[in-house]
This record gives sequence, C-alpha cells and structure tokens, in this order.
Amino acid sequence: MPTQENLIPLSGWRRKLYIIIYEADTRAGRIFDMALIIAILLSVACVMLESVSSIRQQYGTLLTVLDWTFTILFTIEYTLRLICVHKPLRYVKSFFGVIDLLSILPLYLGLFIPESRFLADIRILRLLRMFRILKLSRHLGEAAQLRRALLASRRKITVFLVTVILLVIVLGTLMYVIEGPEHGFTSIPISIYWAIVTLTTVGFGDITPKTPLGQALASLVMITGYGIIAVPTGIVSAEIARSVPDPVSSDNRSATRLCPHCFSEGHDWDAQYCKHCGGQLPRPAKGEVS
Repeated sequence: MPTQENLIPLSGWRRKLYIIIYEADTRAGRIFDMALIIAILLSVACVMLESVSSIRQQYGTLLTVLDWTFTILFTIEYTLRLICVHKPLRYVKSFFGVIDLLSILPLYLGLFIPESRFLADIRILRLLRMFRILKLSRHLGEAAQLRRALLASRRKITVFLVTVILLVIVLGTLMYVIEGPEHGFTSIPISIYWAIVTLTTVGFGDITPKTPLGQALASLVMITGYGIIAVPTGIVSAEIARSVPDPVSSDNRSATRLCPHCFSEGHDWDAQYCKHCGGQLPRPAKGEVS
C-alpha cells in the first residue's frame, strides 16, 4: 500500500504534465496522444522499409536518421512519463512501462548487435493505448473481461496443456516405434514434432507415416486434434459468460482516467480517489475537458 506521502496529489507543472501525457480527456492530452500515434506508425514504417535491401541501399542514411530521431523523441517521452508520476519504478514494471522501455532499447542495442535494431517494431504494441486514447471504452471493457476470463481459467488451461504435452510425447514415441528412421522418424524428438504438428491440425507434411499401422495412428491423432482444439475455447468461454459486467456500472467508468500511484484504470467519472490504492486522482482544471 502507498504511504500517506505517496498519496499526496500531483501539483504544479508535474500535474499539468501528467494530464497532458496520461489523460486523453483534455485538448492538450488528445493532441499529445494523436501525435504519439502518428510518430509510432511512422517509426514502425521506417524500420520496415529499412529491412528492404533495395530501399536501404538508396535511402539508408535518411532512414537511419529518422530511426534515431524517433528513438530520441520516445526516450524523452519515456523520461517525462517517469518524472510526472509518484512512483517511477512502479510505472517501469507496469505493462505499458515495459512496452515503452522495450520500444526504445533496440536501437541502442543495435550499436552493439546491428540486427537487433529491427526489433524496434515492437513499439507497434504501444498502439494498444489507442483503446484509451480514442475512448473505445466498450472495446477496453471487453479486453479487460477477456483478461479476467483467462486469469480465472489459467489453472484449467495449465492442466490441459500439461495433458497435451504428455499426450504428444506418448504419440511421438509410438510413431517412432511404428515407423522408425527409414520413414523419416529418425528420433523421438522428431516424432514428437510430428505429433504436435498433426495434433494441432497444421499438417506441414514434411514427415508422413508410410505403414498402415502408422497411418491409422495418424488418423486417430488428427481426429483427436479437432476435439482438443475446442477444449480451451470452451473453458475461456465459460469464464467469460460468468464475468459479464454490469452495463450500468460500466457506462459510468472512464476509459482514460489512470491512477498516478498504481496505474490502475476503470475509475468512475466522478471518482476522487483510486479504488485500488486510495491515492487521489488528479482532475483536469475547469475548462480543460472538452
């Protein structure tokens, strides 16, 4: 739990900076967020174009300059995000904090590992913020509902995955014994690979059984695969059905209000304190919301 000192509301220039960067209900906040989206899209486009050899040979210098320009801008933005929150380390460890950090590291790592600079495309994940920025609260609520359903069903899914792993090991071993190296099943790991590909109905066809017994086992694996695919879907669907939110309470929640103490979302429009940590929520000054 935050201490009383950490619950002191933001004030002065830090409060203004926080509202611009984290709140999308103000004119300045919307301008900042839309500019950020455009910069992310342009930076990702630059990285993609740079991976094309013909374009890199002709415009390599320009693309490199643009890459560094965007990276420096994102670095400044990331620093400002840390400055205007109560607990910077907590933001660093949050989901968006990790994404923001990973989006600026590849180009710096590229100074030592050249190919790693193309990992800068990970910054496209920063566009997940557009659900908040564009006030797509319905989509944001559904995403949160799906996340809760996945968390609630994680134990069942874990048991299911362990069962599948044991099953493919057994099936792969059986196929290795039945077909053997002369038919392409040169080892048990290779046979397990075949079992995974077949059970998931991908069917690359690079390894196929040749004997009647092997083909019979393969047919059984394929049919079993269709049944297995439906299991996790049913588990998650059941959890989603149980966690349908109250539409009245959902409509009263803001998609853009973010607690500067614990970075939790989903606060009511008229809330003054965070319902998770008790910290005071900053409100835009009169006239800032439009």
